[in-house]
Order: sequence, then structure tokens, then C-alpha cells
Amino acid sequence: MFQLSAPVCTGRHTSQSGAHTLVALTVCWWHQQIDFHTTFLNHLARLVPEIYFAEMDPDLEKQEENIQMSIFTPLEWYLFGEDPDICLEKLKHSGAFQLCGKVFKSGETTYSCRDCAIDPTCVLCMDCFQNSVHKNHRYKMHTSTGGGFCDCGDTEAWKTGPFCISHEPGRAGTTKENLRCPLNEEVIAQARKIFPSVIKYIVEMTVWEEEKELPPQLQIREKNDSYYCVLFNDEHHSYDHVIYSLQRALDCELAEAQLHTTAIDKEGRRAVKAGAFAACQEAKEDIKSHSENVSQHPLHVEVLHSEVMAHQKFALRLGSWMNKIMSYSSDFRQIFCQACLREEPGSENPCLISRLMLWDAKLYKGARKILHELIFSSFFMEMEYKKFFAMEFVKARHLIEEQNVISVITETLLEVLPEYLDRNNKFNFQGYSQDKLGRVYAVICDLKYILISKPAVWTERLRMQFLEGFRSFLKILTCMQGMEEIRRQVGQHIEVDPDWEAAIAIQMQLKNILLMFQEWCACDEELLLVAYKECHKAVMRCSASFKSSSKTVVQLCGHTLETKSYRVSEDLVSIHLPLSRTLAGLHMRLSRLGAISRLHEFVPFEDFQVEVLVEYPLRCLVLVAQVVAEMWRRNGLSLISQVFYYQDVKCREEMYDKDIIMLQIGASLMDPNKFLLLVLQRYELADAFNKTISIEDQDLIKQYNTLIEEMLQVLIYIVGERYVPGVGNVTKEEVTMREIIHLLCIEPMPHSAIAKNLPENENNETGLENVINKVATFKKPGVSGHGVYELKDESLKDFNMYFYHYSKTQHSKAEHMQKKRRKQENKDEALPPPPPPEFCPAFSKAVNLLNCDIMMYILRTIFEQAVDPDSNLWTEGMLQMAFHILALGLLEEKQQLQKSPEEEVTFDFYHKASRLGSSAMNAQNIQMLLEKLKGIPQLEGQKDMITWILQMFDTVKRLREKSCLIVATTSGSESIKNDEITHDKEKAERKRKAEAARLHRQKIMAQMSALQKNFIETHRLMYDSTSEMSGKEDSIMEEESTPAVSDYSKIALGPKRGPSVTEKEVLTCILCQEEQEVKLENNAMVLSACVQKSTALTQHRGKPIELSGETVDPLFMDSDLAYGTYTGSCGHVMHAVCWQKYFEAVQLSSQQRIHVDLFDLESGEYLCPLCKSLCNTVIPIIPLQPQRISSENTEALAQLLTLARWIQTVLARITGYNMKHAKGEKPRIPVLFDQGMGDSTFEFHSILSFGVQSSIKYSNSIKEMVLLFATTIYRIGLKVPPDETDPRIPMMTWSTCAFTIQAIENLLGDEGKPLFGALQNRQHNGLKALMQFAIAQRITCSQVLIQKHLIRLLSVVLPNLKSEATPCLLSVDLFHVLVGTVLAFPSLYWDDAVDLQPSSISSSYNHLYLFHLITMAHMLQILLTTDTGLPLAQVQEESEEARSASSFLAEVSQYTSGCIGCGIPGWYLWVSLKNGIIPYLRCAALFFHYLLGVTPPEELFTNPAEGEYSALCSYLSLPTNLFLLFHKYWDTVRPLLQRWCTDPALLNCLKQKSAIVRYPRKRNSLIELPDDYSCLLNQASHFRCPRSADDERKHPVLCLFCGAILCSQNICCQEIVNGEEVGACIFHALHCGAGVCIFLKIRECRVVLVEGKARGCAYPAPYLDEYGETDPGLKRGNPLHLSRERYRKLHLVWQQHCIIEEIARSQETNQMLFGFNWQLL
Repeated sequence: MFQLSAPVCTGRHTSQSGAHTLVALTVCWWHQQIDFHTTFLNHLARLVPEIYFAEMDPDLEKQEENIQMSIFTPLEWYLFGEDPDICLEKLKHSGAFQLCGKVFKSGETTYSCRDCAIDPTCVLCMDCFQNSVHKNHRYKMHTSTGGGFCDCGDTEAWKTGPFCISHEPGRAGTTKENLRCPLNEEVIAQARKIFPSVIKYIVEMTVWEEEKELPPQLQIREKNDSYYCVLFNDEHHSYDHVIYSLQRALDCELAEAQLHTTAIDKEGRRAVKAGAFAACQEAKEDIKSHSENVSQHPLHVEVLHSEVMAHQKFALRLGSWMNKIMSYSSDFRQIFCQACLREEPGSENPCLISRLMLWDAKLYKGARKILHELIFSSFFMEMEYKKFFAMEFVKARHLIEEQNVISVITETLLEVLPEYLDRNNKFNFQGYSQDKLGRVYAVICDLKYILISKPAVWTERLRMQFLEGFRSFLKILTCMQGMEEIRRQVGQHIEVDPDWEAAIAIQMQLKNILLMFQEWCACDEELLLVAYKECHKAVMRCSASFKSSSKTVVQLCGHTLETKSYRVSEDLVSIHLPLSRTLAGLHMRLSRLGAISRLHEFVPFEDFQVEVLVEYPLRCLVLVAQVVAEMWRRNGLSLISQVFYYQDVKCREEMYDKDIIMLQIGASLMDPNKFLLLVLQRYELADAFNKTISIEDQDLIKQYNTLIEEMLQVLIYIVGERYVPGVGNVTKEEVTMREIIHLLCIEPMPHSAIAKNLPENENNETGLENVINKVATFKKPGVSGHGVYELKDESLKDFNMYFYHYSKTQHSKAEHMQKKRRKQENKDEALPPPPPPEFCPAFSKAVNLLNCDIMMYILRTIFEQAVDPDSNLWTEGMLQMAFHILALGLLEEKQQLQKSPEEEVTFDFYHKASRLGSSAMNAQNIQMLLEKLKGIPQLEGQKDMITWILQMFDTVKRLREKSCLIVATTSGSESIKNDEITHDKEKAERKRKAEAARLHRQKIMAQMSALQKNFIETHRLMYDSTSEMSGKEDSIMEEESTPAVSDYSKIALGPKRGPSVTEKEVLTCILCQEEQEVKLENNAMVLSACVQKSTALTQHRGKPIELSGETVDPLFMDSDLAYGTYTGSCGHVMHAVCWQKYFEAVQLSSQQRIHVDLFDLESGEYLCPLCKSLCNTVIPIIPLQPQRISSENTEALAQLLTLARWIQTVLARITGYNMKHAKGEKPRIPVLFDQGMGDSTFEFHSILSFGVQSSIKYSNSIKEMVLLFATTIYRIGLKVPPDETDPRIPMMTWSTCAFTIQAIENLLGDEGKPLFGALQNRQHNGLKALMQFAIAQRITCSQVLIQKHLIRLLSVVLPNLKSEATPCLLSVDLFHVLVGTVLAFPSLYWDDAVDLQPSSISSSYNHLYLFHLITMAHMLQILLTTDTGLPLAQVQEESEEARSASSFLAEVSQYTSGCIGCGIPGWYLWVSLKNGIIPYLRCAALFFHYLLGVTPPEELFTNPAEGEYSALCSYLSLPTNLFLLFHKYWDTVRPLLQRWCTDPALLNCLKQKSAIVRYPRKRNSLIELPDDYSCLLNQASHFRCPRSADDERKHPVLCLFCGAILCSQNICCQEIVNGEEVGACIFHALHCGAGVCIFLKIRECRVVLVEGKARGCAYPAPYLDEYGETDPGLKRGNPLHLSRERYRKLHLVWQQHCIIEEIARSQETNQMLFGFNWQLL
């Protein structure tokens, strides 16, 4: 192959040429040996123990490098004969595979196609699906549990489209020759030499059982005393058990024990101790004994020699190498398969693959995973070998040549189950174990896959084998027939509920198998008859006891029946009758094929014994009736559960439905009178109808009545239920349509609810989609809820009140709905049965039940009881059923008469019903009785039905007569006309009544509205004045009355400020219901509120947050609004005292409760007593202090107080304070202007000369609440312990005011709503209370402190005030500065001696100038950060604003030393400025409105459009051309501008373009989601956990705020926060959403809202299927698409700060004792 002459130096080991020589020598040595196998094993025996020496703490990288070097690289050289890298690269490009074969990991998404897959197990991986035709079909998505593989390219799995684009054969460039080129004969020969040795080693080591010794060929070195104690995974112990046992036994730390346990869970085994044999043995015993303390089973522990461990470890590594090599070529795979299938000559061992399969159950997880992958990537990728594998698989499991697979599987079941057989050879699953039954289910599942596709061609051999299998399956059913019999408890209640789940679960598992067996049998008439015979024999064998016992005789109406004496209420009875039911299924299939006539050839009539066949199903139905009649209530819940499942959609096809069919078979084959006698006897009602008993006991009467009702119902089903192909002439589609119609008659339903109520076939299909649109129309969903189907009107005629799949509640609901609907349509309320389809010939005699003597007798008896005033033995329900039976009889006769001439119709229901009951004098026939029943008051509701029946009698009578008197045909049609006329008359009468009622209603409504109008007219004054009631009584300062609020005064700032509109507020406390007026001197009233941290406005998502605010200085808000403190209120009012009592009561009750609390009382949380919103504080409600400005003073002041003068006054005041505090140092007076006028004119007191008033006084109770609320804001906003003296409390108050206003403005803007007109009540009340609280908070604080804060705030806009650490202009949010300065400013008026505050006029100027100053600073902010990189639109004509903008920018650019360009057109600047400043102006308008109570202009209440900007400007006293502000104050502002612009920090900011915040700030929204959910799944499938190298996929979770994908609920990504472990999501939420976040669990399609560390809730995902429903957990798997409306709703939940509220609400409704551990999410 190659010579060793030149040193080979290529490929990956260029740098390590020494190592390379080693490889070459190894390969050369192997070439010289004749027996590769021995040489190879020798090589491994030398190297493997050296490489894998450290099992406890291995250096994995080093290990891998050594293995590559010393084993794999030589092997690859030896195989290819040249550089393996080059060779493999060639192979890689040699063409596409035809099979994908990707093995699924746990949690990966798989897709199956409902249109094309052969069965639901045929699935595609994500990539193949995205590239296949199935993407446009009806596909389903599911999450794999791991271990299956992709079927792309397997032509047996798909009806169409077996290949995706990547695996399609014959793609360009992959011609046949091209595919084969690279593998030459020599490589193939080498592979034939190498593979068998490799495989043999892998298998030998995997199934090696000796713990201390190696196989002789691998023992070449001295044996050392080094062992490992190895712990294995099992199904009995939980994580905690194992951790506990390890900590105790090994005396190790918790972390180490956790590490071991995780590894064991993942790999299946783990060495937990290394050392000498004795030490390991001791550890083993310790672990076992400790684990036995915790659970019954000891842990599985072994002591392995270190070399055994090393070789076993390496065998798996070699397996994955083999996997890699095979993935390159089909030839390699075939050689591998041949080697696996070859049996060793002279060895009793089976072939290697069989040995692996037999050993499979004993393998641990890690080994099993690798070996399964080996089988998948070899056998399953080559079609021919796949079949060999299947044969070996059946053989290996049972080592029987050419065995019939059905028998093999069923025999296996019989092997697994014998421990459950009782004395009578019936199963009894009492005390079953879940694991064992798990095996049984798995075997049943195998059987399902064998039967899932029916053979198209039947050979004689196949027939034989199938019948053989069917017989052995009947053996299992025989053991189930009559199993777990029960007897009615009398006297005392049952002590222990028996285990019923196992038997029902097996019944559910078998349902589809039973149906599939019946379908297989029905493929072929001959086969069906033989199978029928076998099944009949089996039933007879099980019923042997039936014939032998004693008999009783029943007599009624001259008919007698001799039957076995048996009573359901006394003897044993069983609900499990799979044999009888299978026979019923085969019988109806015989009828469908029309082969009933040949039945006697196989089962002679004398052997048929129909009464024996009917007996057991009848007992079962009687048992159900008695359970309904509460005769079995002492038998406990287990029986009720069994009866529920017996009739439930999951089981009914093979239980309840088949019992009804069996009774229909009986009714069609037995004499009808005898059949009814048998039914009466079994229902234990023969005496009741014989009238031999008189009952006084009320309970007994109720019991009899229920039993009679139940029996009548079953009789209705026997005669009327024909919607089974083979019983009636119907198709499968019609059956499904009827099911859907009856479900939708109850109420409109979503798709999933309909599907859940329809039985599924073996492919999990219900047939719903094919027919639903014929009977129903789909109504799309709104923003919440789901889409529903509504029944089409034309399908209503098929409604049958006694539909046999209705439960009791469904029946009454449907009846109520249909009567209500008919009433609305002015129709009569009769609900007669729809005409049923015809019976098949085999069942046609069943209708004779209707017109036999006993039936007539039963009906007449019931009617007579009802007419008899003394009798109690009847109920309205019973009569309804009797009417229904009458209707069925009449309909049947009518249909027969219409079809064939009268003399041929032997069905004489009419005749028998009109006959008199007896020859006595007062005898009555049924019609007479009906007429009497019409007069009974209790039966008012049934009148219409009686009328309908009497009309029907008439119709049938005429049909009979018409055919007798053919001459009088006309009279016949006339009579029918008369019939119609009477009908029409009734209709007209009904209509007239309805019309009268309508007119009456109208009249009353008119009267009411007239009264209302009248009231409003008389009290007009009151109505008008309430809207504008200005608080003149409250105002102390006003003499003259307030003028009406006119337009000119809708101005909030400056001398023209409008009056405050205050109303007298009288509020009602929601706790004590007493009213109180809000006044300063009264006791406080409070609003419940919730303060929360928020990142809803951040411009810098993910900015690291200080988790504790010990050192944070919250005075300035960063311009990116990274996180703020939001205060929201639900708007409900309480007295402060009442609230305190309420809160104490909550605290008390929570101490007495056991379950997890919904809220954290430590943090002051509680639920609002009225609306149950989560709150954590209260806001005191403080009335607005109205302020009047008298016009005379205003004029005078306007001349005097210019901006320059105002600034000087303020600076002088501040200097004065500084002097006081500095005690004698000569202060440095901040100079604003260079002229000399400033020194003496302005002095400390001059600020007071513009008007002052005394400070407001608050009641103690209000002060207390102010302090409480302020402390809460501080505590939550900074996440620090409460401290009432902390200087940062006022800062936090201002901050939450500003942030709350910004959040509300942002929300209104986002929804395009007007600023004032669209505020919700709770927002309005909340803001009002918050602003008034902020004023009070300043007054109740230390004024010196407030002054300090104010000076720092002012220094942002007045750079002369050199205060410490003033931030750069670009890095602060100026709205926060505005709120802070306006609220803090009155503190300048305070002095030690006097407690003053500015008068209205002073404060109006203060507000105006502060606002103008800060607005100018903000304009500069906006213009400096304008994004000049945007493509400019067409040049608009230069407006005045644009010119001002250009000149202003030119001025500024001089100061910024060229940091800002001048080339920007003026109009662009103006547009940018206007857009950028509007949010700030809107916030300011809200702020000043709630601070001062001045009514805003009309335009701000209507929709925001053109008028908004100018209205804002006028309200805030700004010119609409904002640059005029600078012109107006130019001399004063220019020096400020210069100082602002030359700030080095600002220039620095401008240079770093990236971090600048631009205005308007961008609105946050949840991340963009793809329309198709499978795209998200695709993303998740590529997600790798950043912290763990293993391939096991985690729970990927998507943050909807920032789009990060996290690894949730996993130890690998947990973080420690404040000493507590939290999961990745909770940790992420702390940074991304300040503790609040919205996540989407991608693999489950669930949205999760979380808050804090330990709270969260699920929320409906915004993805819906085509039926408008969400699919949590991808249970249904329908294609899902994004619903924009739902996603928008989720966005609003976030932006309205309602996440906490949603969580609290959800937790309140789903209180669980032990909830989900949100902390580890």
C-alpha cells in the first residue's frame, strides 16, 4: 500500500513528526502479522489501561489525544493505506446518502406527515422536513423522547415524497459511477479484515460480566490491586435518594454527590470511589445499606477492576469511531452488517448482533445509547440488511426459527403476565407494579406496529400464520373475559378501593389492537368465517358455567321465558368481556360483507346459542344502570371510575358500543318477546311491570324509576342506534359526521374539543377534517379564547335526543339548547327522533322489538302509571323515553309503508298501539292515554311531543287507509293538507303571541326612557354643574368667584396660568363602606398601589443592574432609562386605618396557612381586597391645593422678574445658604454675568420679595402614610432594607413620579391614543395621588437635605453651581431633572425661623423659568445627538423654523470645536427636533396638569393629530417655533450654552457615537417572532448550552425582551444570587427586566411570566393552529402560526406593567399545595 522509505509527514501531525513515526511503525508492524485480530487485541491490551488510568478525575482532552495518536490514527492508516484525512475528505464529497438516519436526542423536534406517513412513527428531522414536500401538507410536530431516527429516504415509510432535497437520489453531480469511485478493492479488503475484530472487541467488552478478570487475550500485564466502586442507574431511586446515600456512605460534600448523581443519570453508571479491592467492597456495602434505608431496593453497585473499566470505556469510544467511519460509505456499512450477522463456526454463541440484542436490557444508559446508534447507522441505513435485522430481532428475542411474529408477541405477553392469573385462570391486577405493566404496554405496542398496515395479498401461508397468531391472541382475551369480578356491597362500605387502573389501562392499550385484528379478519371472507368460529368457541368455553345452573321462569302477557337464575345485584359481575365484544365486532363485519348466510356452515345453528352470547354484555349494561341508580355506592370510587371509562371515548368502541351491538344481534336473532323478558329479568324489573309489588319507600321508588329509565334508554339504543357500518347501511364518514353533529348540538366547540371526543384509530386519526366542513362552519377567535365550530342549520334535523354517546350532562345540555333554539325560532318544542338509516339485512329483525306485545305492555303500563294520580312509579324522563320509542315505531312503519305496498308490510305498530289494553270496561288504548297525558300539569313541557305523536298516528293511519282505498287518493292528500293546515294554525298562533310580547316590551322601554329624560331635564343644573364644579368653597385665598374656565386660561405655566379645577372629593372606603371627604386635616385615605422596578423604557437592554442599591445615587436618571421605578395603582380607596387592620389580618392568617404563599408579606405585599391585584404599598390621597393668580400683581412682576434676574436671585439665595452652612468662610458667589451689577443688588432675602405664603399643614395620619409610601419606593426602587432617615428617599420619590409619567406617556403614544382623553381611571387616580404625595413628601422632609439635592439638580442647567459629580448633559434624562427641580424648588423659601413657601405667582414664574431652562437644555441634547447618517428626503422649502435651526446649530458648532457638523439642512434639523421633543412635552403636560390641576386644551383630549403639538406649546407657554426661546433669552442663555458645550465630558460623549441616546427614544417592543413556529424550533435545535459540553439538549427558553436563548431548568446554568441558587432564566430576568420577564419555552410552546426569584405563571402562547387554538406542550402537534393580536396583547401586559398582576391572579386561581419551583427556572 505504501512504502516506509520516506518519513511520511502530512495531515494533522506535521508538527509532531516523532509521533508520526510511531504511527508508521505501528501500521508497518500490523502489516507484517498474519493474524490481525490477535495483534490488534495485543495493541489494545498494552495501551488502553495506560490511557484510561484515571477514571475518577480524568483529563479528557489528554485522553482523547492519546487515543487518536496511538489507536485511531494507525487504524485509519491501516484501513485506507494513505493519509486518512485526504481519503475521508474525498469520500465526504462523493455524493449524497439516500437515507438520513439522524438519531434524535431527547427534546428534539420531529415532524410527521398526516397525508403521507405510513404510520405516526414515520418521522423527519428538522432539516429534512424543511427541505421536503411535506412542509406544505398536514404535518404534525412532536418532541422526541430520544432514541428514534429520521426516516427520510426510506421508501417504505412514506406514501409520497420519501426524499428531501438533500437525500434525493440522482441529484446533479451524484451519478452512479461518481458514487462508487473512491473505495478501491484494497480498502474494502482491509475493512473486511479490521471490522470483525473491532466489532468483536466492542461486543465482548460490552457484554463482559466478570468484575475482576479480563478476557485472556487482553491479560498481558501484571494484575494490580486497583479497583473502582461503580454505581449504576436504576428506576427505583430518585435523585435525592442517591445524593443522600452517597453523602452518607462516602462522607463527601453535597456538590460532589450531586456531580456523581448527575453523571449516573446521564451516563447510566459512574465510578464513585477508587482504591484497593477491600476499600471499594466496603464502600459498596455502605452505599447499599444506606440506600436501603431510603427505599425498599438497594442501589445497584459493583466493584470493577480498573482494567475492566478501562476496556469497557474504550469499547464505547471505539463504537463511536466505527460510527464515524461507517457514515462515509455504504460499503463499510454492508461489511459491518455482514460481520455482525456472521455466526462463529463451532461456537454455541449466536451471531454478534443477536448477543447485543439479548444483552440490551442489561446495558447501562451510556452503552445502550452508543450501541443503538451503531445499529441505526449500519443496519437501518441499508434496506436489505434492515430486513435481516428484523428477522434476527424476532429470532434473537425468542431463538425460534421462522416464527410467526404475531404468535411470538402474544406468547411473550403470556410469559410476562402469568403472575397475574388467579385460580380460574383469569387476570387479576391487584397490587400490580407500574414497571411490569410498562413492559406489557411495550409489547402491545409492538403488536400494533405489526398490524398497522394490512396485507394486500393473502397467501395460504399468511392465512395459516395469521390464524395461528389470532388463536394465541384469543388466549389472552380468554384470560381477560370476566376478570376482576365484583360483588355488590350490602350493609357496609368497601374498606379498600381495589386497583382498577391496570385492567382499564390494558383495555385502552388493546382497543386499537382489537379493532385491527377485526379489520385483518375482514379482509377475506373465508378468513373472517374461520376467525368467527374460533372466537365463538372461545366465548362458549368461557360461558360453560352458564348452562349448568338452576333456572327461573318469567311470565308476562302470556309469554314465558326460562332463564338462568342470576341477579346482578347479588352475584358476581365483570365489566371486562373482550371475547364477547370481539365476536360482536366480527359479526357486524360479516354482516357488512354480506356473508352472514354462510355462518351456519361454520357455526351450526344448534351450537350458536344466542341467549348465552347476549347474557354477559347485558349484565354489564345492567351493572351500569344499577350504578346510576346508586345501588353500588358502597363499592367505592373504583367502580364509578370503571363505569366512566366503559362509556368514555377512549374505551367505548371496544366496550360499551360492542355491548349494544351484541344486544342488537340478540334482538335480531331471538323472539322479541323472549328478548324483552330477558331484559326485564336482568334489570330486575319483571316484578315492577307485573304490578305484583306496591312500594311505599321513596328511595326504592327512585331506584326503580332510574332502572326503568336506564332500561328504556338501552331499548332505544338497540332499536335506534344504527350508525355502525354493518349494523346499518352507513359509511364511516356518516358515522363521524353524526358524532360531530351531536357534539355541536351541545354547544359550539373548538377543534381540539371535538377531536378529543372522537375515537382515534391506530394512526391517531379521527377522520374529523374530512367531514367537519360539511356539517359546521368555523368562527375565528378574537384576541383571547379560541376559534369554534358552529353547526350548520341543515344539520340540526339529524339531532337525536337519545344519542348513545351522550353522558347524562351532555344529554340535558343538548336537549336544553335545542329546545331553546326552537323556541327562539317560534317552532314547537317537540324533539322527535330523526328517521334512522335502514338496518343491514342481518340486523333487520331487531325492529320487531318495537311492535311486540311486551313492548306495548311496557309502554302502556308507563302511561297508565302517569295518568294514575296515586302512582309514583313514573318520571317525566321515563315518559320522554316512552314517547321516543312510540315515535321510533311510527317512523319505522311510515318508512316501510312508503317503500312497499301495504299488504307486504307486516310491521303493525299502529295497529297494536291503537288496540285496547284489555277487555275490561274502562280499558284504554295508547292514543287515549296520550290525550289524557296532555292534561297533566307536570307534563307541560312534553305537550308538543305528544301532539307530534298523535299527528304521526294520523299520518300512518292514512297511509294504511290510503293503500286500502286506492280510489280515494285525493282524500289522502287532502288529509295530509289538513294535517298541514292544523300545523300552520299552531304556527300562526305562536307567532301572534311572540309579536304581542315584543310590542309589550317596546312599550315598557319607551316609558322608561321618557322618565329618564324627564329626570335629566328637571335636574339639568345639577348635571351641568358637576362637570365643572370648581372648588371655591375650599379655596381660602379667593374672594371673587372663579370665572368659568375659558380657553385663554388653559395654560399651565407662567403669569397667564389658568385656575386649578378642584372638586370636592368624597370617597368611599372599600373595606368599611363609609364615605369621607378628602381634606388636609382629616384622617388619611389611601389608594392601594404597587411599586416595581422596570426596564420597560430602556434604550440599553441587558445593561448590568446593581443587584443591591447600597451605593447607588438615584438623583440623576441615565438618559437611556435603563431601569426606573414604576408606581401603578388599581384605583381602589381605603381608610388608612382600615387598610392597616386588613394588612394585619392577612399577616395573621398567612401564619396559620400551610401552603406556599402567593405574596411576600415581608415586603408588605397583599392582594387588593376588591380586585385581587397584587399591591405592596398605599398612596395617601391628598387634595389639590387650588391657587389663584391676581392679574394686577402679574403685570407688575412681569416687568421686573426676567430670566436673568430670576437666576441671580436663585444663585444669591443658594450662596446665602452655603455661607450659613460653611460657618464664616468667605463664600464664592457664583457669577453669571461679567458686568458689575450682580454683587450687591441680589441678596439672600430678595427671593422672598416676589410673594410668599405659609406652608401647608398636614394631619398626622397623612404624614404617617406619606412616610410609609416614600420608604416603600426607596426600599423597592433601590432593593435595600427600609430606612426612614436615608437622604435618598426624596430622590426616589421624584424619580418614580417622572418614570411613571414617562411609562404612561410611552404607552399612550404606542397605542396612538390622545394624551388626556384615553387615560384609564386607575391611571388618572394614580397620577393625581402620586403628584400630590410628592408635594407633601417634600414638606415632611428635612429642608436642608432637599436644598442640597436641588443645588445638585440645578447644576446640570446652571454650570456655575459647581456641585460635586455633576453628570454630563448628554448622559442625564432631563425630564427627571425637571420633575426633581420643580418639586424641590420651594425648599429655597425655607429658613430656620420661618416655614414659608412661594405664593401662586412666585411659583408660576419658578415653574416657567425652570421649564424653559430645562427645555432649552433638552433641545441642545436632541440637536447634538441628531443622527446625521440618515438618507435625507427631498429638500422642503425653508421655513422660519428651519432658518432658526440652521443659525442655532452654526452657533453651537463653534463651541463644540467641530464635533458636530454644520452641513445638515435646517428643515431636517427642525423635523428631528420636533419629533424628538414631543415625548418630553407630553410628559411635561401630564406632570404640570396633575401637579397644578389646570385644565388642558381640548385637542389633548381628542385623537392626537396635527393639533397636538401646538396645543402642547400653548399649554406649556412655549412658542411653536422653539428656537424663539433662545432668541428671547439669548443674552442670558449664551454663556450657559457655551459652558454646556465646552464640557469635556460632553465632547467625549459625542466622539463615542455608539453609546449616545438619540431622541425620540425608540419604543421598546417584544422581539420579532417568526410567523411559522417550526422556525423557532429550528433555532432551538441548533442551541448549545454554553456551559456543558454534552450533547443532551436542554430546555431552550427564549427571552421575549431581548431574544437571548437560555438553558433552563438545568444545574449546568444555575447562578448564585445573594447566596441562593437560581436558574438561568431567573438570573437573566434580574438583569434584563429588573426581575420581571417574559419567556417562551420553545419546545413546549408555552409562555412563562416570571417576577422576582420565586414567582411565575404560565400564559397562553401567541402561536395558534389553523383552528385558533394554542397547543401547550405540542400535544396536538398541528402547524402553528404567530397571532399578531395575541402577541400585541402580551406586549401590552408588559408595557402596562401588569406582569406582576397577571402572576398574582394566576396563582390565586391555581393555588397548588406544592407549586412549580420557579426559582430554578
